[in-house]
Parts: sequence; structure tokens; C-alpha cells
Amino acid sequence: MSPLSPVRPVAARWAAPGTITPVQTGSGAGAGSRSTGRAGQPHPAGATGGSGGPGGSVHHGHQRDAEQAGGTSSAILAAVASGVATDRATLARRLGLAPSTVTVKVGELITAGVLAEAGAASATGGRPARVLRLTPDGGCILAAELGRHHARIALLDMSGALVRSHDLALDIAAGPEPVLEELLTAWTELRGAIPADAVRAVGVALPGPVSSRSGAVDSPAAMPGWHRFPVGAHLAQRLGLPAVVENDANAMALGECTALATAPPEVGADGAPVAAAPGGPGAPANLLFVKAGSSVGCGLVLDGRLYRGATALAGDLAHVVVGATGDAPCNCGNRGCLDTVVGGSYILADLRARGIEAHEPADIARLVGDGDAQATTRVRAAGRLLGQTLSAVVNFVNPDAVVLGGLLSTLEPFVAAVRSQLYENCHPLATRDLRIEQSAAGADAGVLGVGQLALRQAIVAL
Repeated sequence: MSPLSPVRPVAARWAAPGTITPVQTGSGAGAGSRSTGRAGQPHPAGATGGSGGPGGSVHHGHQRDAEQAGGTSSAILAAVASGVATDRATLARRLGLAPSTVTVKVGELITAGVLAEAGAASATGGRPARVLRLTPDGGCILAAELGRHHARIALLDMSGALVRSHDLALDIAAGPEPVLEELLTAWTELRGAIPADAVRAVGVALPGPVSSRSGAVDSPAAMPGWHRFPVGAHLAQRLGLPAVVENDANAMALGECTALATAPPEVGADGAPVAAAPGGPGAPANLLFVKAGSSVGCGLVLDGRLYRGATALAGDLAHVVVGATGDAPCNCGNRGCLDTVVGGSYILADLRARGIEAHEPADIARLVGDGDAQATTRVRAAGRLLGQTLSAVVNFVNPDAVVLGGLLSTLEPFVAAVRSQLYENCHPLATRDLRIEQSAAGADAGVLGVGQLALRQAIVAL
């Protein structure tokens, strides 16, 4: 692996796993076989989070049902892992679930070997509550977010928490099979001493429109050779595991919500948690995550659920035609797309045309940090145009928060320009309580999000 940047230190949460019966998918998910999980229960073929199988596909309605069912269990696991709730009664109160629902879900997770119940919590009266904890050998999730020239890979535990992550260089234009082989090798190295049969599911976020029906990229603008390649089915067949494929901006939106939901609460002077004020910290129910990197995109979480649209194209800001861009040609074949001004690859091309040495996205940050006037002006112009375009979306959707991620979101001139345009162009009611902020999840937003989707599929497959 060729690291692009140092590995971000993360807390070591993994204990040496024991032996787990892997999910078997025969000749590939969706190939007409049935699999058996740890609890010995059969799982329907094709339960791969939309990846489908070599000869078929999974309807997006099935995927969304699985996400919702798995989401309840993943919320329970996250609450237990963080210490927010370690018994059934507290889980019901904190998560707003019926006690009967918690009992059923906890029972399923215990039977599957993901949760264990032992000891007794302190109680003010009646029978002491049994304490829940994650089992150290309950399994893990592998995730990756692929960009045009890099990938972020990660290992997550069964609460969806990050164990470790790493960057590597790759060229997505090399085509799906070579890139996925490189990814499989990188995952093996990242997994280290953890046995292969401890992996419960894998998830990959890709920089293009991803079909919920097939788990394939559909008509990507900058991914030659990837059009309709069955990424999910390919990984499911190679690994014998549920495989989830998602658009990168969608994954980042969900990852940001996950990071905000699991962030420790603020503590007051008396040591007690401070209740979140409206518009304050916490996971917003309605969020727009704007990815501003080599390209620009937007992921939407509405009423707490990822929104993909009818053909999984919701949030595709990159190819909105904007008059202010002129008629610059875009790699999608159209002219005047927003991406031709805001996309990092186009910013680099503009800077080089002006005689400035800029070949990698990091060069943009370096130039702005050094106070280069041309680079700063160009980045500020990109922020203004993105803010103007995003204003219509904010007025229309009326979100609780707009979160900026990607390389350009780390540059203050860009963020300030986006924020100023939103406040100037949006209806006052739309911005009165609106949070406009940089990503709390940072570089790990994509792997956290697609890891969460993979975790939900793994839970359904238990």
C-alpha cells in the first residue's frame, strides 16, 4: 500500500476474536443459495444490501427494509458500546423503543453472539438489571471509500465504531477488477491478526451514481470501465459475505449522522450532561452533507433516513448546469456544470493553466495555506458559486444542518464563501436555526457511513 497521509490514530477497541461461523453464500449472493449464520437460521439469498447476485438483483425496497430493520439493532449496539445504555430498560428509554422491541432485538443479538448479558447494574429497587456488553469475538466490518486517486479503508467493530483506518493511493480509472483486487489486498493487510471468518460484511462507497437495485455504478462521469459492473455481487462472491455498495456523498451523510449521534454529550460545571439546545450538537433529523473534493456531491438524510431518490441520483449537484460557469465542458459530456467551477480537479487544471504548480488536491490546500492570491481567489469563487447553488436546495429541503466535507471544506476561504451565500440567498426562516459547519467525522465520514450500512445488512443476515 502507498499511504497518501499518515494513519490517523484511533483507539484500539478490538480484542482478539474467537471463531465465528461466516455467512456462506455459495456461489455468490443472489445465486439461488441460502446461507446460515451463527444462530443457525437461514438467510434469504441476495441479502447483500443492494448488491444483488451474478444473475439477479435486489430490489431497492428490500434494501431499505433491511436498512430499517438493521438500523434498530445497530442503534442498540452503538448505545451499549458507548455506555449510554447498558440494560434493556435504559435502551428503551434512550432510543424511544417499546420494551418488547428491545427485548426481541437484544435476544437476537445475544443469540447471534454479538451481545452478552452478565453481572448486574445498580438498581434503586426491584430486581437488578442485567448488564449488556459487546462480545469481544462478535465480529467486525470492513469498509472503504474510493476516490479518483485514493481510497480510505477501515475496520469497524459491531457497534459501527472505528477501530482503525488507513489511506492508500489507487487510480480508479484502472477499472473495477484491478481496483477491487487492490482493495481486497489492502483489507487483508488492515485486518492483520483478525481471522477472515470474523468479518461479518463489507461496504464500499464509490464516487458515482450507485444503483440500489444492482449495487453497480450507473453511468459514472469519471470512472471508465465501471458502468454497470456488479461491484456488490463481485465482492459478495469473492468473500462469501454480504456486500453493500453506496454513493460516496450518501455514505458521508450517514457517516456524519453516525458521528454526531455517538459524540459524547457536553458536560456542565457540575459534571452533568448538558441538554442539547435546538440547532445544537447531536444528530440532526434532516441533514445535507456536501462533499467538496475532486468533484462535488451532496448526500441527504431526511427524517433520519438516507434519501436516494427514484434512481439513486438525489443530491447530484456536480452536474447542475449553472449559468455563471459559462459553457466550460464537463466530463459528463454537458457544458456549464457546477463541477467545472467547484470540482477540485477543475480547480487544479485552472491553476496549472495560470502557470502555477498544482497537480494533486493537497496542492490546493498548500497554496491557500501559503496565501497564494490566485489559488485563494479561485477557491473563494468556487465557494460562492456552491453557496448560491446550494441556497435553492436549502430553501426547498429546509434542513437542520448543512455539513461541508472533502478537501475544500478544510479551507477557510471556501467555507466562509459558502456560508455567506447561504445566509444572503436563503429565506430567513431557512437559516434561523440552520447549522452550517465542517464535518465532525472528517476523512472517516465515508467509511463510517458505508460501514453502518454494511453493519445493518450483517445484522439482518445473523
